[in-house]
Amino acid sequence: MDVGGNGGGLPVNNKQRAMLPNKSRGEFTRNPRKDSEGLSESPDLEFEYSDTDKWAAELSELYSYTEGPEFALNRKCFEEEFRPHVSDKKWTELDAAQHRAHAMRLLDSLEVIAREKRLKVARAILYMAQGTFAECSSEAEVQHWMRYNIFLLLDVGTFSALVELLNMEIDNSAACSSAVRKPAISLADSTDLRVLLNIMYLMVETIQQDDPADKPEWKIIRETFRAELGSPLFNNEPISVMLFGMVTKFCSGHAPHFPMKKVLLLLWKSILFTLGGFEQLQSIKVHKRDELGLPPLPEDSIRVIRSMRAASPPASASDLIEQQQKRARREHKALIKQDNLDAFNEKDPYKADDSREDEDDNDDNDNSIEAETFPLERDEVMPPPIPHPPSERVSFPKGLPWAPKVREKDIENFLESSRSKFIGYTLGSDTDTVVGLPRPIHESIKTLKQGEEEVEMCSTELLYQGILPSLPQYMIALLKILLAAAPTSKAKTDSINILADVLPEEMPTTVLQSMKLGVDVNRHKEIIVKAISAILLLLLKHFKLNHIYQFEYMAQHLVFANCIPLILKFFNQNIMSYITAKNSISVLDFPYCVVHELPELTAESLEAGDNNQFCWRNLFSCINLLRILNKLTKWKHSRTMMLVVFKSAPILKRALKVKQAMMQLYVLKLLKVQTKYLGRQWRKSNMKTMSAIYQKVRHRLNDDWAYGNDLDARPWDFQAEECALRANIERFNSRRYDKSHSNPDFLPVDNCLQSVLGQRVDLPEDFQMNYDLWLEREVFSKPISWEELLQ
Repeated sequence: MDVGGNGGGLPVNNKQRAMLPNKSRGEFTRNPRKDSEGLSESPDLEFEYSDTDKWAAELSELYSYTEGPEFALNRKCFEEEFRPHVSDKKWTELDAAQHRAHAMRLLDSLEVIAREKRLKVARAILYMAQGTFAECSSEAEVQHWMRYNIFLLLDVGTFSALVELLNMEIDNSAACSSAVRKPAISLADSTDLRVLLNIMYLMVETIQQDDPADKPEWKIIRETFRAELGSPLFNNEPISVMLFGMVTKFCSGHAPHFPMKKVLLLLWKSILFTLGGFEQLQSIKVHKRDELGLPPLPEDSIRVIRSMRAASPPASASDLIEQQQKRARREHKALIKQDNLDAFNEKDPYKADDSREDEDDNDDNDNSIEAETFPLERDEVMPPPIPHPPSERVSFPKGLPWAPKVREKDIENFLESSRSKFIGYTLGSDTDTVVGLPRPIHESIKTLKQGEEEVEMCSTELLYQGILPSLPQYMIALLKILLAAAPTSKAKTDSINILADVLPEEMPTTVLQSMKLGVDVNRHKEIIVKAISAILLLLLKHFKLNHIYQFEYMAQHLVFANCIPLILKFFNQNIMSYITAKNSISVLDFPYCVVHELPELTAESLEAGDNNQFCWRNLFSCINLLRILNKLTKWKHSRTMMLVVFKSAPILKRALKVKQAMMQLYVLKLLKVQTKYLGRQWRKSNMKTMSAIYQKVRHRLNDDWAYGNDLDARPWDFQAEECALRANIERFNSRRYDKSHSNPDFLPVDNCLQSVLGQRVDLPEDFQMNYDLWLEREVFSKPISWEELLQ
């Protein structure tokens, strides 16, 4: 049974099935759009890629709409704990000493045996972490008190107590066995876990927000918490390793009641906080290059992408037919004036001029892959440009946006071919003789000659050591959940149920309740995709920067777990519908819902959704998945061929319909690596896409991506390539992390004859019984040349 539309076979009982609306059995989307509808006229998406969405959005996504009634329950539990000690004042009216005293009382009350009492106190702490919202009049005030209360809770030691309680709940075999036996799991089965995870998530998410107005002591607390979170202080492992353990336990079927969305969100924010986001990655990269004496980076990729413009999508079949009809109607027109021809021929097709100059030429410009014009691809001449007011024009850098790059194999191939051609002989793998080569090659050679550095025990290294023993299982578990949450997944009986923390105990009885649950289920799946895509991308980027073999180990296990076809399957849908989906009810989002009177929901208001041009989390997820696919396939010919075999080109080309520069760039990168394998006819039929690749994607030395002349396209080398990489990774992990030194290749060799002969060797029992026969066969019956032996 596929609940809420787009998950991978989520089992529910017949009662739940009957009560779900038809729309939620299929994908619950509003205002669906056809693939070709309005593509040419669709505006650029004003999306700014970042580590996370706005803080309020990240807070609201923690809660499903089904959890709404629990806000009042948390407040009630807090009041019952608070009023016996302070009867005449509100929380917001107390001084710092009184706040601290009550926080300590709540922390002490957590140390009780009775589960009901513990849950009540945990709810009171959760209400504090939610900003004691009943005493606030605005969302900004709620967020202010959230920050104050959370730093207070952290300072008195609440987080450590929560980790201990979470460990108890993870090991609660009674709850696990009860959940396994249940035919349908609902929100009620995960109450204790949800309360604990809510508090922990709010603490991590709030503290990682760097506010310049924070007090100095808060900044110290923040940095201490970051270090503790990434070190093995909790249960002798980083908190992320414990959460990975919850993910695998859930996927194995032993704990189906785990609220997986909250676990994944906390895992993502823990990794983001301890390892750092994209800005920190860039600063670490700059620092490491400086340490190695390398020149500074020519550009920051994210900043370059932000300055790029989106391209118009390739023409769909209906657009091409319409275009041909228009051209047929124009055939009777007079010949083109010569001065127009001259103006046309003088235009440089690769200059990034303002696209507004061609706005009136709608017949041709609508379906061009790029706002600029291309002489070889147009059948008519552009009209003279229409001037625009200066205020409307935006200045863009001329020429190509990226500095070209080079790699070792390119250097070797270039040198070998040049020496063979001009000198008549080769020098093998000699890359020292580099007279006349450009500066990037000198830098690459300098990089390659650097020795291996000492292992620095940073947060990334600690995390890798923690997840190394079970990393393959973690990757499989994440991809299983991603598959279940993907919109394109079909119902399967053996799929995991990812809706444990969204389905209510009592299923809806009215159309309005059913519509609300349908929105909630789809939103729930979108948030899971967002969290998993961010986790995988962050880990890949940090491991690659820490040590290339850490990255390769994770990447190879993602490939073995079918990550490449899974991502392609995800994109094999109407991607514009996914990105413009309106699966949210803004009046029910936290903290809006706790400080405003809620209007009456109607079927019409749910159907209409919000007024946003796109869904931030879905566009974020799509870009992350494309970046992951790029990282897995880059410079790996066997994996590039997987893109070809799985027919990814038409899927990726459809994704170009999303007019957002960053997403289009990563789609074009994936198309670029496989163009040489797609054949001349494909390249000829997709010249606009090829032109966009030329303009937007970085160029590399000797990279004939637009032609089919690559010697590396030999299919028999693919398996050997993966096997050689795997052997290198295993040697790296064994040398660096295998404390037992069980691999004989890395044991020291004893060359002393006396010590070798003096070692005690335990002989097997059957050898001792047949010792006489062994002596006869191996010693007495063989002639011995004593002269040679003594020499």
